Amino acid sequence: MADQAFVTLATNDSYARGAMVLGKSLRNHNTSKKLVALIGPHVSEPCQCVLKRIYDEVRVVNVLDSGDTAHLAMMKRPDLGVTFTKLHCWTLTHYSKCVFMDADTLVLSNIDELFEREELSAAPDPGWPDCFNSGVFVFRPSNETYGKLLQYCTEHGSFDGGDQGVLNGFFNTWATADITKHLPFIYNLSSIAIYTYLPAFKQAENMSDFETMTLSYLETGNQPAPTAERYGGNAKVVHFLGKTKPWSYTFDPKARQFSGSVHEASAHPTFLLDWWTLYSSVVVPLLREQYGDQPFDSGCVEGESSSSLGPQLSSEERKQKWEQGQADYMGQDSFDNIKRKLDSFLK
Repeated sequence: MADQAFVTLATNDSYARGAMVLGKSLRNHNTSKKLVALIGPHVSEPCQCVLKRIYDEVRVVNVLDSGDTAHLAMMKRPDLGVTFTKLHCWTLTHYSKCVFMDADTLVLSNIDELFEREELSAAPDPGWPDCFNSGVFVFRPSNETYGKLLQYCTEHGSFDGGDQGVLNGFFNTWATADITKHLPFIYNLSSIAIYTYLPAFKQAENMSDFETMTLSYLETGNQPAPTAERYGGNAKVVHFLGKTKPWSYTFDPKARQFSGSVHEASAHPTFLLDWWTLYSSVVVPLLREQYGDQPFDSGCVEGESSSSLGPQLSSEERKQKWEQGQADYMGQDSFDNIKRKLDSFLK
């Protein structure tokens, strides 16, 4: 529908590249909705041009230079600058309903069914499930709501210093009022949560619907609904939460391997590979076209082996990294490499 849209926000070039991948993933899964990108004034011209190739509408939002109520609110709460920028999505009143998605999300299948939900629908946050995660949420643009949100910001601030604290404070009945506004976790699958409850993530990979239903019937005598939809194998949106984003890595497209100083296992390798495959094959050529002869860092290392992407650590140095919680999860210390080594010992 022409009056419904997916909306994202990019305040700099790094998040703009995330928005490019998000937009392409929505297009690749045949969304029928419009795509809108709100961008900060610091997004470069080449990145703006690529975003305009992917999105139906690209709007520059800068609350610092605004003469409207957001500017007045900003003067009282300068600590919430990025939050005020995100709240501008409620001013998109030429759309009847929207789904906001952070630029560090990736769509894995068509999710147009989200528009059947009402404001404010969102998935629970993995860190505190009685709060919703503001990385994906359904909302209705409204100048009235926008004004009330700004007023709430100035009067109450944010309990977490960001937009999630503001939105949970404003939509404070989400946890208890209407279960239909609780999105299944597969619409905002935190890569961090995968590691905290790996069995649930693996459930749909290991068992078919028929196997799961049969097992449940044998155990309880009840006929359950298919369960695979609730588990990782049917994830629809992955959210790269944490300080380390997909674009924090370096990627070798030929070897299909990552490198970089990684201090946290913030992303499941399969989803990270999905992100980089889409970025390197589709987004990078668009960026090259815009930059022309001007050099830029794409994050891709063409034609080099993964071993040349960084200095090799000695056994003692690797041990120290492990003890400090800084294992190379995507490289030498990946699960597949560890399993291969153990298998060689057990033969």
